Amino acid sequence: MAWTQVYTPIADSVGLSALCAAIPLFILFYMLAFKQAKGHVAALAGLAGALLVAVILWGMPVGLAVSSTLNGAAFGLFPIVWIIITAVWIYNMTVESGEFEIIKYSLASVTNDRRLQALFIAFAFSCFIEGTAGFGTPAAIAAAMLMGLGFKPLWAGGIALIANTAPVAFGAIGVPIIVAAQVSGLDVLHVSSIAGRQLSLLALIVPLWVCVVMCGFKRSLEVLPAILVSGVSFAAAQLLLSNLHGPTLCDVASAIASIASLMALLKVWKPRNVFVFEGEEVAEVEASKYTGGQILKAWAAYLILAVFVFLWGLGSWKSMLNAIPGAMFNIPWPGLHGEVLKTMPIAPDGTVYGAMFSFNWLSAGGTAIFLSGLVAIPFMGNYSFGKGFACFFRTLRQLKLPILTVSTILGLAYVMNYSGMSSTLGIAFTHTGSFFPFFAPILGWLGVFLTGSDTSSCALFCGMQKDTALAVGMSPELAVASNASGGVTAKMVSPQSLAVATAATNSAGMEGQLFRFCVFHSIGMTLFLSVLSYLQAGPLSFMLP
Repeated sequence: MAWTQVYTPIADSVGLSALCAAIPLFILFYMLAFKQAKGHVAALAGLAGALLVAVILWGMPVGLAVSSTLNGAAFGLFPIVWIIITAVWIYNMTVESGEFEIIKYSLASVTNDRRLQALFIAFAFSCFIEGTAGFGTPAAIAAAMLMGLGFKPLWAGGIALIANTAPVAFGAIGVPIIVAAQVSGLDVLHVSSIAGRQLSLLALIVPLWVCVVMCGFKRSLEVLPAILVSGVSFAAAQLLLSNLHGPTLCDVASAIASIASLMALLKVWKPRNVFVFEGEEVAEVEASKYTGGQILKAWAAYLILAVFVFLWGLGSWKSMLNAIPGAMFNIPWPGLHGEVLKTMPIAPDGTVYGAMFSFNWLSAGGTAIFLSGLVAIPFMGNYSFGKGFACFFRTLRQLKLPILTVSTILGLAYVMNYSGMSSTLGIAFTHTGSFFPFFAPILGWLGVFLTGSDTSSCALFCGMQKDTALAVGMSPELAVASNASGGVTAKMVSPQSLAVATAATNSAGMEGQLFRFCVFHSIGMTLFLSVLSYLQAGPLSFMLP
């Protein structure tokens, strides 16, 4: 017989139940922020807490708790870990083949200023990858490239995570916004328009925010033209496309606009003072060290990757790949599928909470990256397929702890989802009454912190966001868009993202330090969006379509 979720198991109190539901999050926060524990240690502690709370307080049968953990771990391995492995593999091959030295030269020949390198790689190029692939790929690639340029691991990972915020809601060809609209039954263009009117404002300040983190406000003003050009070009393209076209091409076009604008600016302007980190020397670029052909060949791996992930992000291409016999398997998860029922106020009484594991091995984002790596090998000097496959297995060994961390975190998230604990937290936010517009982005933040995915956060909470908005007299489109927008600021502190960044910079075990590096920036950006959402529900309602 199926088990029915309960949402207020503690004295029939939403507040007390929400506090108990947050115990696994408190454990994670404590382990990462105060103990600075390694990612897999913090994740295992959080998972243990989630299992105990789910079974003892929520009354979840032990078999369901274990099965949901394994289902989440499987989702962590595929498609998330598959993306991490392949992205780091391509970076490792470019290093082993010597091509990354040429990439470093080509970037340094444009600028050897660390601030501008961060704007190019962590903001603009990362946004392009977010728009095409999403799901952890941008942080993995950007962090690896920054470290290859000479950034220390903590700075490479931290800057990559902070910079990759504004594009997340429109990532993977607009999937989070599309899911948000589908779950809530709202018009996708309407939701996209509001999210664009929120996130384009965030995009204006992210380049400045990144530079201030690196060197302070005063020295950031030295590159103000680059900050304005990168932010304004990105924000303008994102605003226009999100309102006139929809969510699918926002990030791709915005990133291209930002990269092209920065390149054009640097043809006519250079910062008077070059910034490098303390203890570094300004790198002098040897004139004409490499030919244009050599530089293009060195970048081939990433150019090919961009083409592949763009194709794999197209719905029509993905559907075609999934239609190939044997390319996709939908597996009802044993001991979980059909065994959990949702109830009011989350869903109509008796709603089955399905548990299908989709193994779409051909259309997965990681497969696109893997195939792009194979295609790129002939372009790498003095390299071969044999060396490439040997590098792949070395990469697997390199990532063993991040693989454990990501799988454990997704197991924790699934336990909280299937037990009803996540829904309890969501219900608590809906009791904020007239202040709900302020808390709508925070609910999105919570969903991404739990799952590591803005898409998952939207699937989890957007139905509830719509119902609550209607109850308190708020625009349901604003509430749903705010969920997607608020989620973007949690990516930088989600344990899954921390594991991706430390894996990409070969610094597994530093997740606690990276969390401390990013957490106050995450809080600051979330408060910005919360205040904006609150004002858009009142005095700034003219901003809404």
